[in-house]
Amino acid sequence: MKEDIIIELKDVHKSFNSKNVHTGVTLSIKGGENMTILGGSGSGKSVLLKEITGLIKVDKGEVIIEGENIVQMGEEELIHVRKKMGMLFQGAALFDSLTVAENIAYPIREHFKYSEDKIKEIVAENLELVGLPGIEDKLPSDLSGGMKKRVGLARALAMNPKILLYDEPTTGLDPPNISRINHLIRHMQQRFRVTGIVITHDVASAFEVSDRIAFLYKGKIIFVGTVEEAKNTDIEALSDFIHGRLDEDM
Repeated sequence: MKEDIIIELKDVHKSFNSKNVHTGVTLSIKGGENMTILGGSGSGKSVLLKEITGLIKVDKGEVIIEGENIVQMGEEELIHVRKKMGMLFQGAALFDSLTVAENIAYPIREHFKYSEDKIKEIVAENLELVGLPGIEDKLPSDLSGGMKKRVGLARALAMNPKILLYDEPTTGLDPPNISRINHLIRHMQQRFRVTGIVITHDVASAFEVSDRIAFLYKGKIIFVGTVEEAKNTDIEALSDFIHGRLDEDM
C-alpha cells in the first residue's frame, strides 16, 4: 500500500440474495482528500460506506483502512478502526428524545472515559464549528433540516476522526443549506486535514466539494479522476449522468 493511501478497496464483491450490488469494486483514497462517489439510486453507493466501516461484510475482496484489512475482523477489532471515522447519515439520524448536547455526547461517552466537563466542552466546540453555538438544550424537533444535518456533522466531528463519511449530505435541503453543508465539508478538510468520502447523486455538490470523483456504475467503479476530468469525460455513462441523461436506477 502506498504511504498516502488511507483507504483501499480491492476487487470487492457484494450480493444481497440474487442481486449483485458490487461486482469488483476497486478504489484507492488518499489521506486528506475529498473523494466523492457518484452513482444513481440503487447503484450501491451507501453499501460502499457500510463496507468501509465494516457494518456490511463483503463476499469477496479486501477493504483496507490504514494498512489493515478489516474484512476478517470481528466486532471487537472493528471498534478501534471505527474510532478513526465519523459519519454524517442521510437523515442526520439524531435521537428524537435526546437534546442536541446529548446527541453529540452519545458517541463520546460510548468510546471515551472523559469527565462531564470535558464532554460539555467538546460539545460546545463542535457546535461552534458548524455555526450553531448555544443550541445544546434544543430537541431535534426544534431544528430545521439543515440544522439537523449540521448537528449530525458536529456529532461526527466530536470523535476527532481521521476519516469523515458523508451519506447524501445535501438530500432534502434547500439551496442555502446545500451551500452551507458543502462549505462545511471543505472547511473540515482544510482545517483538520480530514479525509472525506462523500456519497451523492448531486452532481453540482460533487463538483464543489471534491478533489477527485469516482463513478459507480453497474457494480464497478468505471471512472476515477479530478472534477475537470469528470466534466470532460468521454465515458458515455458518466457524461450522461452528469448531464441528467442517465436512468437513475443503475
